[in-house]
Amino acid sequence: MSIAILGGTGPQGRGLALRFARAGTPVVLGSRDGGRAQGIADELNAQLEGAATISGEPLREAVAAADEMVILAVPYSAHDATLEAIRDLLPGKILIDIVVPLDDGDPKRVDMPAAGSATEAAQALLGEEVPVVGALHNVSAAILNQLDHSINCDVLVCGNDLAAKEKVIELIRQLGVEAYNAGPAVNARCIEAITPILIRLNISKKVPFTHAGIRIWAPDA
Repeated sequence: MSIAILGGTGPQGRGLALRFARAGTPVVLGSRDGGRAQGIADELNAQLEGAATISGEPLREAVAAADEMVILAVPYSAHDATLEAIRDLLPGKILIDIVVPLDDGDPKRVDMPAAGSATEAAQALLGEEVPVVGALHNVSAAILNQLDHSINCDVLVCGNDLAAKEKVIELIRQLGVEAYNAGPAVNARCIEAITPILIRLNISKKVPFTHAGIRIWAPDA
């Protein structure tokens, strides 16, 4: 099963492409510039040894090439416009929205849209016939791109379609991480808002680490 990653030339998209391809899932990077997408794909393939192939295409061709799942990894400023450009190709597919609406002037703050979250905005724009699943909001791009490090967090998954969420959870678990059903799309308001908190902690001089993630821990036995 191949997946498309739109915005795959950015740090988050590149890291996810590397991780999924290494796990055996073919990846198509989508960008407004198809040539740039293929150039990035060639760079990423050079880092992999015998893993699934990463290819690059213009946005619409990338969506068409995906068997079922399309990951949206663009900056929030391009979120709605990108969805408008591909919405007619999405029926029959699952959109995985990983976008966080960070404040333009301060990435330590969110600037939520009127819909409440990026995930909800995508669902409202696409309509209920296209299941939108919010996921992978809190994973460090730096960690994703360091293939010699395991991903240091769990993943919270939300959306209104249970079957779609279960498929996304199964996909994410291919990366060697735990993923949890965190409820309906409205809960994306909380999940997306965790990202600027992590950014604040990771850049604080009073905190002795960077690129932190979150984990769901069981009680002590």
